[in-house]
Amino acid sequence: MAAAKKAVLGPLVGAVDQGTSSTRFLVFNSKTAELLSHHQVEIKQEFPREGWVEQDPKEILQSVYECIEKTCEKLGQLNIDISNIKAIGVSNQRETTVVWDKVTGEPLYNAVAAPVSPGSSVPVAVVPSGSSVPAAGASSVWLDLRTQSTVENLSKRIPGNNNFVKSKTGLPLSTYFSAVKLRWLLDNVKKVQEAVEENRALFGTIDSWLIWSLTGGIHGGVHCTDVTNASRTMLFNIHSLEWDKELCEFFGIPMEILPNVRSSSEIYGLMKAGALEGVPISGCLGDQSAALVGQMCFQDGQAKNTYGTGCFLLCNTGHKCVFSEHGLLTTVAYKLGRDKPVYYALEGSVAIAGAVIRWLRDNLGIIKSSEEIEKLAKEVGTSYGCYFVPAFSGLYAPYWEPSARGIICGLTQFTNKCHIAFAALEAVCFQTREILDAMNRDCGIPLSHLQVDGGMTSNKILMQLQADILYIPVVKPSMPETTALGAAMAAGAAEGVGVWSLEPEDLSAVTMERFEPQINAEESEIRYSTWKKAVMKSIGWVTTQSPESGIT
Repeated sequence: MAAAKKAVLGPLVGAVDQGTSSTRFLVFNSKTAELLSHHQVEIKQEFPREGWVEQDPKEILQSVYECIEKTCEKLGQLNIDISNIKAIGVSNQRETTVVWDKVTGEPLYNAVAAPVSPGSSVPVAVVPSGSSVPAAGASSVWLDLRTQSTVENLSKRIPGNNNFVKSKTGLPLSTYFSAVKLRWLLDNVKKVQEAVEENRALFGTIDSWLIWSLTGGIHGGVHCTDVTNASRTMLFNIHSLEWDKELCEFFGIPMEILPNVRSSSEIYGLMKAGALEGVPISGCLGDQSAALVGQMCFQDGQAKNTYGTGCFLLCNTGHKCVFSEHGLLTTVAYKLGRDKPVYYALEGSVAIAGAVIRWLRDNLGIIKSSEEIEKLAKEVGTSYGCYFVPAFSGLYAPYWEPSARGIICGLTQFTNKCHIAFAALEAVCFQTREILDAMNRDCGIPLSHLQVDGGMTSNKILMQLQADILYIPVVKPSMPETTALGAAMAAGAAEGVGVWSLEPEDLSAVTMERFEPQINAEESEIRYSTWKKAVMKSIGWVTTQSPESGIT
């Protein structure tokens, strides 16, 4: 019998989605944006000391190769010809720092992560300092806390009336961003110091490490990053779109170890090994920018919120940098082509979102699985006046109040676990509203709707609550993989690839689920003002800062 005929689908585009807990490779049809197949591999996080988070860059790279091979096998089983894959995009966890040896191709230390509180996803400038020197052999992940003393020493050198770091980068001086982690590696890891002195060291965020390795490594690998990842290093001038000499001197970073900065959509190089050898890598975006593109937020004033452990809310501000008066970050949203204009975004983070559900499960034991919370909340349909402020390690944007701690208030004899579950979901929505209000004040453009993605959006009660509390519609795409889709779109649209049109009339109509507000505006405002009263009650619990009680 003749071999089964391969399905003809037209050009396909692959996307590497490299996150803190897993790596995935996904393949999309460039004409319909349909997800055809994917594979996922979990990634280990190492915790060599309290507050230190590391990952093995070689394990990350191996996981990418494994995901590509397995996805290609699955496509073969579906009779889809992998020669139709015309490009690959990369989306990655941001800020995580890798330094490697360009002669041997070996990482000089584990990837070091950016610092956040347990289960949070928000930059903080005050963290408990860890001790100084680690066990050898890792990179810096975005969750890592070891750089507090580095931040304190650097902050003393910024003149009070001229925060040139913030004005050039859009970022507050914080342990969260790559420059501080890189400074720590230069100060504490002998292998890194020696490699820099001998001109063997290369620095990059995870995208740079992957693209260099996939395009040949020591045999001509391309050392580059894109503007979105560069804008999270604290070494990049977001106005001139170049590494900034003054910033590099301030942090003491030798410019020769930095990658070349490219647009988010152009051919960087070709895959040099594996099932997709010869396919161009032509898209690169930090994960939150990729989600913004995947949600097709191409207009000034469009915003998306990604609900995970924490929430990341990004609002496209067009060609202008908007500097926040309310504790938000200014960042590069994307630049989709070498000759295309740059777009900027305001970014706000909710520290505790999915993390509060895990806390109810793991610490209080009132649910056995995260999915169960929807069932409990549905049973009562109200918090019955109960409010939950999950300020487990202080309040973040827009308050920046490290003295706060978590509270559950408004309890009566009638209150049960269902009301607390409902209040926990409301807390995620109220915190999102606070970030959105700050964005509206900074931009002067009230949002007409909010686009959402991420794991928690499968909870319909949460989505309805969010619409009620924001008092605008919440819109969720039926295909949840918006981050990978954004990377694939950037890759497929690149000059020299040209299989994915980003023209508004060509973008595939994505089917959306829409949640309209179902309460009246007055009730929405009453609930929000009561939440704010609860927040005020949470402030001032910690009066003296100690490593145990401090904001982390």
